[in-house]
Amino acid sequence: MSTADGLGPVAEAVRKAFVDAEGRPVAVRVRQLDAAEFRGHGRVVVPDAATVAELVPAQRVTGAVVVADDNATVLLHTDAPEGARLAPTAVGVDAATAELTGTVSRLRAEAGVVDALHSIGRRLTAQLDLDDVVQDATDAATSATGAAFGAFFYNLIDQFGESYTLYTLSGVPRAAFSRFPMPRNTAVFGPTFDGTGTVRSADITADPRFGHNAPYHGMPEGHLPVRSYLAVSVVSPTSGDVLGGFFFGHPATGRFTERHEYLAEGIAGYAAIALDNARLFERERTLAAELSRSMVPAAPPVPGLDLVTRYLPAATGSKVGGDWFDVLRLGSGATAFVIGDVVGHGVTAATVMGQVRTAIRSYALLELAPSEVLRNVSQLTGRFAEPSFVTCFYAVHDPAAGFLTYANAGHLPAVLIHGDGTCEQIGEALAQPLGVGAEFPQQQVAFPPGTDLVLYTDGLVESRTRDLTVGMAELITALGGLRAGPDPETAWDRLIHDLTGGSHDDDIALIHVRHLAGGAA
Repeated sequence: MSTADGLGPVAEAVRKAFVDAEGRPVAVRVRQLDAAEFRGHGRVVVPDAATVAELVPAQRVTGAVVVADDNATVLLHTDAPEGARLAPTAVGVDAATAELTGTVSRLRAEAGVVDALHSIGRRLTAQLDLDDVVQDATDAATSATGAAFGAFFYNLIDQFGESYTLYTLSGVPRAAFSRFPMPRNTAVFGPTFDGTGTVRSADITADPRFGHNAPYHGMPEGHLPVRSYLAVSVVSPTSGDVLGGFFFGHPATGRFTERHEYLAEGIAGYAAIALDNARLFERERTLAAELSRSMVPAAPPVPGLDLVTRYLPAATGSKVGGDWFDVLRLGSGATAFVIGDVVGHGVTAATVMGQVRTAIRSYALLELAPSEVLRNVSQLTGRFAEPSFVTCFYAVHDPAAGFLTYANAGHLPAVLIHGDGTCEQIGEALAQPLGVGAEFPQQQVAFPPGTDLVLYTDGLVESRTRDLTVGMAELITALGGLRAGPDPETAWDRLIHDLTGGSHDDDIALIHVRHLAGGAA
């Protein structure tokens, strides 16, 4: 808190001490000083006459006091006759506030540590990508402890239940450790990997636990010089398992203090929570992706049609599990094309997708009209235990009639690419999603040889950084030139990369149907 003059509480108290013999206040002038001029002199200083003359040249000064507090460093001075009596007052103020000043400084330092720890914790626990978590945690802990370098060794379990160890580094290039073996469960490293306690040593080379293990009996030749040593376990708060350990080193002795230990342990705690979250997320994401892949079949060959299909689970984020495509050859000789997206993500969305896909296949094989297929599936979806909304575009190509008959349940429009390269969107906003809509009007469009059909999900054109309409416009522009390439598979891989920047945060499913000129269809 400061006064109207901008003075802190100590400076204001000193100013009130400028009084005459009867205790009446005298005029006081205030001048801001560079704090460096009085660094190391304490909070309240009575400067000598020579210093006063430098600070306020050509002025009569009978009393002056310098106060360095939280707001600023100021010179309080007066030309009143009684000003010289201020020296004992200033000394008294300094003595009275010294202990309080030290306590406040310590409390503020501790508060700064806590604030820094919470800031790091929020950043770590907000992440779900395992690689980002471990590197961010290593960088934060290395910086907070003032270590010359830091390492984080952590354990992972593969799909076969086998455990393996990885590590991240901060402060040094990875090549600095690439030729050294992983730390073993020795007397020095054991407490960290066992989770039995933090190890802090002013000089690890003088520690009685150091240097007893073959073949190196200490640090390998060429190892970074380590004297000060600090190691902290990272223990899961849910299972109690040791997930890994932080190791910090410095070539000088006595660099790590109790405060550094406290910071490292705090960051390790947050890192453990973040690792647990990331592992759970990765487990669900992998399960959803594998479930989705298992339900998305390879497209069968269709005479007269060239097909390109893609299913790409979300590369980043949590939006995996709800997109699918299907290509069905019907008994009449027609071919059905299906693209869909379950609203929601994760294992639940993947499960709903499997149910809806199976229902559509069943009704499609009965050769029901597109409007009837979607109407029946919508009724079924509306009866799921959990409310589910599913968008779906369903189109049937009848080679004998030369038409596409289609219906759209709240999905993005399909795109026709005509022989001259122009693009036309079809089926936009025909009906509500499955599980909500009751009627699904169908339409027909000519589909002669030399025409292409593209069906896709929103992961191709929308992201956290790009609006859906912008992405659709970019896709339409790119599709006009897609026919020029001799290899549509390669062209689509390039186009997906260009549209998503190589890192899509939602599932992508697509079907590209090219009606070959002169084909059997």
